[in-house]
Amino acid sequence: MTQINPALQNYLEACRERVETALTQTLPAGNRPPSALHEAMRYATLGAGKRIRPVLVYAAGKAVGVTPDRLDAAAVAVECIHVYSLIHDDLPAMDDDDLRRGKATCHKVYGEAEAILAGDALQALAFQTLADASPATPERRLDMIARLARAAGSRGMVGGQSLDLASEGEQLEIAELESLHIHKTGALIRTSVLLGALHGDADETTLHHLDHYAKCIGLAFQIQDDILDIEGDTLILGKTVGSDIDHEKATYPALLGLEGARQRATELIAEAHDSLQRLDQRADPLRWLAGYIISRKH
Repeated sequence: MTQINPALQNYLEACRERVETALTQTLPAGNRPPSALHEAMRYATLGAGKRIRPVLVYAAGKAVGVTPDRLDAAAVAVECIHVYSLIHDDLPAMDDDDLRRGKATCHKVYGEAEAILAGDALQALAFQTLADASPATPERRLDMIARLARAAGSRGMVGGQSLDLASEGEQLEIAELESLHIHKTGALIRTSVLLGALHGDADETTLHHLDHYAKCIGLAFQIQDDILDIEGDTLILGKTVGSDIDHEKATYPALLGLEGARQRATELIAEAHDSLQRLDQRADPLRWLAGYIISRKH
């Protein structure tokens, strides 16, 4: 098993515990009507997952001097968007997966209709939380809501999923594949970093460098996911290995080979580190996360 930097391990645990508490408090109680819907939302969201996007919110905020308590609403919002996307991606009409985060997918437990509604409700809850609970100024809050909406919509995550479905069985060029994943995976990762930074007083140059950092780690994250779909262990990964091959998806290993994919990920992480050069030691969690992204086993 890959050894994680102890400082990063402690930071990940602290952030995950913090966002888990915030999610538990934000999600409707499971016994509150409509109870089946609320149970499905809590089932899909709580108790599992890497929480990379919320951690990036906290880490980017820390890099510009923002305390964690000011970042909880943004961390909850990005995780709600992410979980909604996972619920919908797992549906039979999409990727048709039975396992997610080490347990049965939401539609396997609650049925397809309830799973769709749970995803819909989580998407709405993300924007409600950012609008109601963020301590940012109204103007900055509106900016963050707009950014999250773009990242989640047809010019971001949903558009990327559409491209991904359309590309099944097709041979893409590397530029086309990177464009697909800049939308599908990268858009929400980039927005997570920017939402954290926007709670502080980061100038435009700092925001630009943080955005480039996030673009690089977003692509590297997807490359590692593609590699793990080939080399991973279902029990460790928490989802079924080999699903990309089964769906004839275009992947980095398919285009570049496993070693070529690893080299591309390494190059992207080096570029991400370069983007953080002007930031002080408060950005160390972002530096640690960059390395973790391509060494993780799940």
